[in-house]
Amino acid sequence: MARDVHVVSPDPQVAAAAVKKKTQPARSWILIDASGQSTTLDADKHAIMHRVQIHARDLRILDPLLSYPSTILGREGAIVLNLEHIKAIITSEEVLLRDPLDENIIPVVEELRRRLPPANVIPQGQGDRREYPSGQNEVEADEEDESPFEFRALEVALEAICSYLAARTAELESAAYPALDELTSKISSRNLDRVRKLKSAMTRLTARVQKVRDELEQLLDDDDDMADLYLSRKMAGASPVSGSGGANWFSASPTIGSKISKASRASVATVRGDENDVEELEMLIEAYFMQIDSTLNKLTTLREYIDDTEDYINIQLDNHRNQLIQLELFLSSGTVCTSFYSLVTGMFGVNIPYTWNHNHGYMFKWVVMATGAICATFLILVMSYARSKGLVGS
Repeated sequence: MARDVHVVSPDPQVAAAAVKKKTQPARSWILIDASGQSTTLDADKHAIMHRVQIHARDLRILDPLLSYPSTILGREGAIVLNLEHIKAIITSEEVLLRDPLDENIIPVVEELRRRLPPANVIPQGQGDRREYPSGQNEVEADEEDESPFEFRALEVALEAICSYLAARTAELESAAYPALDELTSKISSRNLDRVRKLKSAMTRLTARVQKVRDELEQLLDDDDDMADLYLSRKMAGASPVSGSGGANWFSASPTIGSKISKASRASVATVRGDENDVEELEMLIEAYFMQIDSTLNKLTTLREYIDDTEDYINIQLDNHRNQLIQLELFLSSGTVCTSFYSLVTGMFGVNIPYTWNHNHGYMFKWVVMATGAICATFLILVMSYARSKGLVGS
């Protein structure tokens, strides 16, 4: 007995919600403050915009569903940073990182926790004084303490992305050079396909490294853009009791007083005189620019090696093609001689009465021998002429 099968159609609203959930960007952020403490946030874009006081177009740069080039933007109270997988918002007292559970972000978070706390923070139970072996070490510690928070966070991000791209380049080199050497020794479809995939990967990686390098170079070429990254300087130069909306959000932080004091010490030279002094940040960016430029040079060298290998392979293929042409020339000349020999022997082999054939019964064998000698001589003359003209190898 047949049964009626009822197919239940899914609820359109449920299906739409599922699709929206798949396409909706991750809302997970991790917040790391000046003491190295981290907090996971599940906030939408409006909450993030209100917290760090940036525009929607700046937050859109950090959207993982949108493809934006590598960018480092300085805003009034934050630095918007989009470098490959590192998508962060840096303020003068905290760092917001998107997708903290990503395997490439976890090392960055650990490094931020380790390096963001200032060196003069004294752990509990260690007393109120720090012992220095010499006055020089104390001066160095004070200088390290005066490094602005946003610079230390920016340095961690730049170091992470430069190290990440350098590691990907090293992996590509370790796979590409043996594959190219193997292709040079043996040209096969498998080796050609392997090199093709490696070349495609190198092209994509080169474009990624080039974007980061171009962004750092653009920053180095524009002092105004670098000056926008001095968040502590802006705080030190502004009045603590400001009625502007851009500075009101700082007052909600319990550590703002200590941060302003720290920023004032870090930028004392700027407040006293030159507000366009960007030497500290320029040295920081230039160091990582040289590192990413070195990575790009390695990729350029690899590309040149691939091009040289392709030229060598083309030369080998041309040589094989020339050998095939020479073989074709030999075969064509031999075919002409054989055809002439077959023509003569066929003509005299026909059962037609000849007067000389009746008188000389063995004349046919002399005709065959003479024709063979003529054909062999003709073949030798053709080959000698081709070799004298350089058409075939000697």
